[in-house]
Amino acid sequence: MTTEKTDLFDPASKYAIGIDIGGTKINAGIMTHKGEILLSESWETLAGQENTVRRVQGFIQRLIEEASKTWPDIRYRGIGIGSAGQVDWQEGSIRHASELIPGYSRAQLRSILEKQYGMTVWVDNDVNVIALSEMRLGAGLGKRQFICLALGTGVGGAVVAEGRLLHGAWGGAGELGHMSVDFQGIPCICGSRGCLEQYASGTSIAWRMRERLAASGTPNEGVNARDVFALWQAGDSLAASVMDETIAALGSAITSLIHIFNPELIIIGGGVAESGAPLLERLRQEVSRYTMPSFAEGVQIETARLGNWSGMIGAALQAWEYE
Repeated sequence: MTTEKTDLFDPASKYAIGIDIGGTKINAGIMTHKGEILLSESWETLAGQENTVRRVQGFIQRLIEEASKTWPDIRYRGIGIGSAGQVDWQEGSIRHASELIPGYSRAQLRSILEKQYGMTVWVDNDVNVIALSEMRLGAGLGKRQFICLALGTGVGGAVVAEGRLLHGAWGGAGELGHMSVDFQGIPCICGSRGCLEQYASGTSIAWRMRERLAASGTPNEGVNARDVFALWQAGDSLAASVMDETIAALGSAITSLIHIFNPELIIIGGGVAESGAPLLERLRQEVSRYTMPSFAEGVQIETARLGNWSGMIGAALQAWEYE
């Protein structure tokens, strides 16, 4: 069954479609502005095996067809996309994507989907939409100045100033993972050195632990970031050295961000944040030690609240944020 595109759009509808496009997973759902999820599904991205844009088109169609079975009169105020890669926010396209999603650079998402479905489409960076979900429904509720750091496979960021997401000239503002915390540090794939991503991402935590294990004569290529967190909390000295370095780098970055943006709140999300209270408490101590007291006063450091669906929810919330 294929619904005619002219039947789908209603700018006054209380429902919007949200799509969160990552390198490994695509989460898609239909929801309200309160984050109430009517229908949701998750699929593998299959990057490099299938065309990502066509895959997204297929998932949207499946959602629409599935919803129409139960709610035949349902209409949508638009489609919101949150995507990995560098997003041209004004154009609604992918300015650049790494080889994590081959062939995705320059994808004209907005124009393709608006033509197919006859409704408004918004496209933004994946961490920007996470920040939007936290601003409207999560840890950032009621805050007008905050920073969001997403610590996962890489490190992403978003900046909220005066209650609005900061997009920059074309949408690239908030690329905080490539803020250098050591100008003579570890080389980064972006061409710089000492980027935060090289110390605070789950990927970097795992490979630095593997390096230490190999140097100690006990190599373990299967160690991942969650293993490092568990070992750290169990008192393992090698894991502690990795996490000390991670916390120092994160603390340095957050201190600089506090001095630059004067925020009320720092939100930490992503898989690394799942290490929980021990990481958060150490991070608060580190930031307090190096931030000017007048700037540090009143700044909260909290974990994101909306979990794995936050990107999908934030993607859909664009339909109300930018109406």
